[in-house]
Amino acid sequence: MNYKTPKCSCEQCQLKNLFFSHVSEDELFDICDIKEERTYTKGQRILNEGDPIDDFLYMKEGLVKLSKSSGEQKDQIISFSKPFDFVSLLSVFSSKVHMYSVTALEDSTVCVLDLNVVKNKAQENAMFTMDMMVRISEATDKIIIENLIIRRKQLKGRVAHVLLYFANYIYERDEFELPISRREIAEYIGMTTENVIRTLSEFRKDNIIKIFGKDILIVDKSRLESISEFG
Repeated sequence: MNYKTPKCSCEQCQLKNLFFSHVSEDELFDICDIKEERTYTKGQRILNEGDPIDDFLYMKEGLVKLSKSSGEQKDQIISFSKPFDFVSLLSVFSSKVHMYSVTALEDSTVCVLDLNVVKNKAQENAMFTMDMMVRISEATDKIIIENLIIRRKQLKGRVAHVLLYFANYIYERDEFELPISRREIAEYIGMTTENVIRTLSEFRKDNIIKIFGKDILIVDKSRLESISEFG
């Protein structure tokens, strides 16, 4: 007897547990069979703001930034997405074109589903639709809350928050290669590049962090957390 096996051996845990909990095994295999994986190198644009929305994307490996044009060839970073985040979720049902751009910050692999397949599943399966609504709400809440947290801080608190964000949420370690430039940090937290550079230098002089090119080592995490909270 022949058994269906998905082209991607880990899809049962990735797709079903994350999003398709209420899809049958046969449906899951069918979805996996039509799923496409695309790889992008660091700095490569995955989605362009204004492009038609034809596909449904989620992250399998890597790290990306979501940004929106703010005029004069400047981008405002909205958020970051790590593996298993749904990078096209925010505007996929509310617009015909992407409302923001997605760029790889590291070499990344993105899984792509035909948007019509996802929409058809949503029409046929109420629980699937509820799962999707939960994901949309989570993605929206994450961006709103993160933005509010950053905006209520002063300069040093904002820079400390970004360092702790990458240490705790993205990399889960206190030594890591900072995936964004000083300019991008400034874009994300709404400060000038010069202020970011000066603040990082002050953190280094105070022995809160060590900087080795793009590598960051958090030396005094409790102090950095205090600056993030009260700075």
